[in-house]
Amino acid sequence: MTEKSPLKEAQETFIKALDFRSQPAEQRSLVDALACTLHESVTAPMDTPPYPRSIVEGYLIDSSASKGASEEQPVSFDIVGSVKPGDSECPTPTAGQAIEVATGSLVPAAPYAIARMWEIEKSGNSISIKRPFPPGFFIEEQGCDIKKGSEILTAGSQLDSKAIGDIASLGISNVSVSTPPRVAIFASGDEVIPHTDSFRMGAIFDCNTPMLSAAVKEAGGIPLPQGIKSDDFEAFVSDVKTALVEADMIVIAGGTAVGGRDFVSDLIREVGELLVDGVPMRSGRPLIMGVAQGKPIVCVAGHPPEALRGFEIFGVAAINHLLGKNADLPTDPNEQKSGPQG
Repeated sequence: MTEKSPLKEAQETFIKALDFRSQPAEQRSLVDALACTLHESVTAPMDTPPYPRSIVEGYLIDSSASKGASEEQPVSFDIVGSVKPGDSECPTPTAGQAIEVATGSLVPAAPYAIARMWEIEKSGNSISIKRPFPPGFFIEEQGCDIKKGSEILTAGSQLDSKAIGDIASLGISNVSVSTPPRVAIFASGDEVIPHTDSFRMGAIFDCNTPMLSAAVKEAGGIPLPQGIKSDDFEAFVSDVKTALVEADMIVIAGGTAVGGRDFVSDLIREVGELLVDGVPMRSGRPLIMGVAQGKPIVCVAGHPPEALRGFEIFGVAAINHLLGKNADLPTDPNEQKSGPQG
């Protein structure tokens, strides 16, 4: 048995403390559902295709009337009508009759068949064939793609353009999706200033807030930037408690240790339960996870590349779990690039 890595153990410890698919459902129109996660499975309300249809241009005939047709003894049929795509009815040809059809035309099911244009000889208002045609030849059966009542997309599926098209093909206009989690994002540090401010010596621009806000959106959440917090423990605790009223998840960048104190670890203990207090891996100390009121708290490094890496490993996993998404636990992007790190 393969031994679990410290990272995988930390992820599982964190995720197990969260409720799966805890985000409430909401109804969305298909035009507004792209990239959303299905809260409920989608079942087909009808067959697809909804009726037998021709998949070629040609002539609909009774297949039994074509028996015995050969080069030496062609069989003739009188053309008695035509059906175009969009017509709601198709005449039923009797023996010796043929109906002209187009690709997509509604037709009756077997024992009928379609003789393609290059397989007939036309003379005036009749056609002749020189070989027999089996029942259902070039006729697409009703429900051959999707049967009514069958599950076409499972709960937890993320809706892409193909899924949107599949749902629309069944005449479904709204779907039940998981409400995107609202993610409060805190940047920390007395030296950090908004990236929109004028630069001053000794300060660094906050790129974590816009970067992590974008990462939250990519993962399916709604970012709620909370601004830059100073290294004031009591004030920070108060701000996190306030954010928990509105947010479904908390992300904190930086502030792992301030003045010799385990700042973020103590903060999580103050507002909830500490689950992961660092991970034994490269740059793993700033990875601190907890839960408060059932809501995940993800704390990552202040150094932007490591902040994004930590969010991709733990933040994305948390959002996937809240949404009930069918997804494996994310892997460490650094390990993918350069192999495991000690």
